[in-house]
Amino acid sequence: MLGNGLVLWVIVMGVKLRSMTDICLFNLSLADLLLVGSLPFLAYQLEDHWVFGDGMCKLVLGVYYVGYYSGIYFITLMGVDRYLAIVHAVYALRVRTRTYGIIASAVVWVAAICSSFPEVLALELTYDNTTDTYMCIRNFNKLEGLSNVAIFKMNVVGFVIPLAVLVFCYTRILLVLLQGRTAKRQAVRLVVVVMVAFFCCWAPYNISLFLYGLNNMELFGIDCESTNSLMLSLQVTEVIAYTHCCLNPVLYVFVGVKLRRHLFKLLSKSVCVRCGFLKGYLTAASGGSVYSRTSNASERSTAL
Repeated sequence: MLGNGLVLWVIVMGVKLRSMTDICLFNLSLADLLLVGSLPFLAYQLEDHWVFGDGMCKLVLGVYYVGYYSGIYFITLMGVDRYLAIVHAVYALRVRTRTYGIIASAVVWVAAICSSFPEVLALELTYDNTTDTYMCIRNFNKLEGLSNVAIFKMNVVGFVIPLAVLVFCYTRILLVLLQGRTAKRQAVRLVVVVMVAFFCCWAPYNISLFLYGLNNMELFGIDCESTNSLMLSLQVTEVIAYTHCCLNPVLYVFVGVKLRRHLFKLLSKSVCVRCGFLKGYLTAASGGSVYSRTSNASERSTAL
């Protein structure tokens, strides 16, 4: 959460949103903050019970789902942005502009809100007789059995389709980089790390979610102990998936030359510049980044 907040601070204070990349980075950080910001409320409920009322139940869980989908969609949009910048560099000069970035971001937010249905319609504050407490849950019973539809929808639009788009975009990027006269090792390494991080963080959760959906459909019979193990794996893998929000600032921002340069300028005006390790990291010469190239010719970088 601190990392994404720092990204927003750097972008707002030091970077003018002049390209699609800048706008995507800003919105990705905002989406991650929406998701992470709802977690303390859910953590408190797991530890005790929901004490924030029915209105906050719908608001917090609604923000959670919008942040969940928008974060994944903006990661996908970043992949498309990188694909255009490297594979179709000439065409990218016309489409990777501030205007197109705003339009694409607006479409992503609308898509994220639409994708959060029917989950948000099933949110309600329920009284638990066994524990004598209130819990904020998704009650799909009032939606006439849409639980499995929502689960498999999360698998498809929240993982399978974005993963397919990212695999296509980054495979083409790797082919272009490797076909160059001098393959950029850091560029290739970063592309691989981005793909591996996305898959390792989100695949376990979606597999557990898929198995949970099959179990709800009673396609295979398992005992209570196995069901409890499945629920535990769902909780553990969900935590792993959330860690991707913490990796995003590192993978998409701090490896970029432009954002790192503006961050150093801002830190140089504060007491944080006394932190030697920060200054050393930010000023270290590590070349450019595919995540810091913009449609502005004066700011484009050919290194990663």
